[in-house]
This record gives sequence, C-alpha cells and structure tokens, in this order.
Amino acid sequence: MESEKVHSDKVHIVGIGDDGVEGMTAQARRLVESADVLLGPESCAMLLPPALSARFRPAGNLEELVERIEASGDGRMVVLASGDPLFYGTARYVCSKLGKDRFEVVPHVSSMQLAFARVKESWEDAFLANLAGQSIERVIDRIRSSETVGLFTSEQWPPAAVAKALLDEGIDYFHGYVCENLGSPDERVTQGSLADLARDSFGPLNVMILVRKLRAADRPGQVGGRVFGNADESFLQSRPKRGLLTPAEVRALALAELELHAASIVWDVGAGSGSVAIEAARLAKNGEAYAIEMDPDDHGLIRENAARFGVTNLRPVLGRAPEAWSGLPDPDAIYVGGSGRDVSMLVSEAWKRLKAGGRLVTACNSIENLAAVHAFLRSQAGDAAYWMVNIARGIEQMDRIRFESINPVFLIAATKP
Repeated sequence: MESEKVHSDKVHIVGIGDDGVEGMTAQARRLVESADVLLGPESCAMLLPPALSARFRPAGNLEELVERIEASGDGRMVVLASGDPLFYGTARYVCSKLGKDRFEVVPHVSSMQLAFARVKESWEDAFLANLAGQSIERVIDRIRSSETVGLFTSEQWPPAAVAKALLDEGIDYFHGYVCENLGSPDERVTQGSLADLARDSFGPLNVMILVRKLRAADRPGQVGGRVFGNADESFLQSRPKRGLLTPAEVRALALAELELHAASIVWDVGAGSGSVAIEAARLAKNGEAYAIEMDPDDHGLIRENAARFGVTNLRPVLGRAPEAWSGLPDPDAIYVGGSGRDVSMLVSEAWKRLKAGGRLVTACNSIENLAAVHAFLRSQAGDAAYWMVNIARGIEQMDRIRFESINPVFLIAATKP
C-alpha cells in the first residue's frame, strides 16, 4: 500500500466556472489569490477580477501550457481550467506529459455536469461529444441510437445547426435543451423540439442536451456499400426492443459460416428486423431468403428494411416457428436466432428440413442454450464448430477512444451429413 505526501511546491490545477472566482470554493479561491503566476486559456482571463488578471499569462493551447509550466521559475503557480480539469481536459493532458506527482487538482463543477443537473437528467450512460474538430457525420451516427446525448457545441456547429443536421437525417425523436452561460448571472436554459431549436440562436458558451422521446424508434442511417456486415445503424429497429438485432461483426461471421452460394435457399428463423436475411439475400442473389418472424411490428420492419436495401428476393413470413415454415421450400442454409428459450427445439425442427450437405448456424446468448444445442448437434453432425464471440467497439468520446463491449455471443455452425 502506498501513501502520498502532499508537497507545497506542487502546481495546482484549479477549475473555474462561468461565474468566475466568486463561484469557487474557499480553498480554490485562496490558491488563486495567493498565486504569483496564473496560467490558462485566454477564455479564463475574462473570469478574473482586475487584481488577479494582471498575474494571468494566457496559453494558446495545451502544448504551450506544458512549455510554460516546464519553463517556470520560483514562485507559486496555478493553472486555471474550465470546469472540472479532469473531465476530458487540461489536467489529464499535463499530467500525462509532466507526471502526476507534480500536480494537485482542485475541480470545479464541469459545464456538462451543470447542464445535466439543470435539465434533471442522468448522464451516467449518455453519449458525450465535443463538436470542435469532430466529424458531424460520425457524431450523428452515434446520436441516432443513443438514449441521452451531451454535446459541447462549436462555432462551426452551434445548436441550431446541429438540430438542423439531425432533422435532415430524419432524426426527430429527441427533446432538446440548450444550456447557456451556466453558473453565471445570465444563465439561460432553452428547451423544445429539434425544429424549435433549429430556428433559434444561442450564445457561444453552451451545452446541448438531447433526450430521446419515450418509445421512439431509431431512424436508420445510410445504406452502406457492403454486401454484408453493414453497420447496425443501417437497419430500422424497434424500441424498446433495440439490441435484438444481430451485431454487424457477429452477422458477418455467421453469414460466412452459412457458406451461401448464388442460388441458395436461406431461412432466417426469428428474423427480428431482418438484418441476417437481408444480407443473405444479397449474397444469394439468384436464390431466395425467408425471414420468419412472429412479431407483427418486426415483420413490418423487415419489409421496410428490405425496401431500403433494394432486396427483391427476400420473403417475410409472419408466424411462429416451426408452424410458419410448413409451406416453405427446403433450405440450403438456416440461421436460427438464439434469444429465446426454445432455441434447441427450433434447431432440432429446422435440422429436419435442412437439405443434405446444408449448413445450420445459430447464435446463442446463454450457456443453457449453448449446452442444449451442443447436445443435439453432437448427435447429428461430426463437424459442429463453436465460438464465443467477444467484441468491443472503439468509440470516440470527446478527445479519447473508449471501448464499448457488445454482449458475448455463442456461435455454432454444423453441416448436415
């Protein structure tokens, strides 16, 4: 166990809000007022009273800030940073360059925290992004499937422009808030639909919060040029059942294991939004794919998604398996979704209809389903193969990359003798 002694010669990184020194804690204010030199971005200068602004030395960027800290001589130095210095900000950068032991951090509430507090929404699972220097297309794709969003807007992408860009993509299912000048006397919070916000104008110091409307369905993104493995956001999905769609990475592996040829007859049992069936139909362009789904809403989504992808050889089948496939032609390949408790029964019944030499692939999401399917296929096929697929997608969050895990999937494939 290691303990750390706090040294008086450390550089303090102190958070400051739009309310300036007046809004600081007593400790933070004492540190700032006793400093010989104050460093920070130009924006902090206007937050200081005249007595302190004379000691302030602006740094144009983080690299310049590090250089100034390294070149500093004797005297007490305080680095000012907006809000919480560790929230995707100054402290993390300078500590990584100069070492943590050299600094002490005294945070202020970040403007993002304040914004979520003002609109009384949790930001625990929110998608957060800084629009300065980011591709708006990438941000929109993440917003499309998010429940809650927090955005630091930019000069190029102010709230009205963001709202308009979302509406242009058909994303109209968020209630929006724009929180301006948080913590200062002229603080203002504006709320409304995206159409309302697109017609308004706001000051430069703002945070934009988006909250999905109850039970609103996603609007799919642009159809990609891939034959298979298209992004999940390319498919229209239902709410609140989102997440049942086979993820793109698992879908690509499953389709590869189906070993389709141009004239294959394919069944997708428990098709959901139809992603596997649609991409199977694109691979088996001279064959047919049957998307079997018992939920009427999802059955409708299959039709809409097929139309979006221009697939004409897909046949949506509404009904409960195995009764629903009684009139279908025997398949060359079958994919069975693994989210229900009766997966092993469906695999057993589907196996009876599979042509000799045909391939069956199933994706199970529980150990119980895996064991049941394994027991059946072990008695029927000599080449059954099994994978546990763990995928973590890299997500750009503010100025860093984090990895977001997809639920593990057990993939099973076998050939009928």
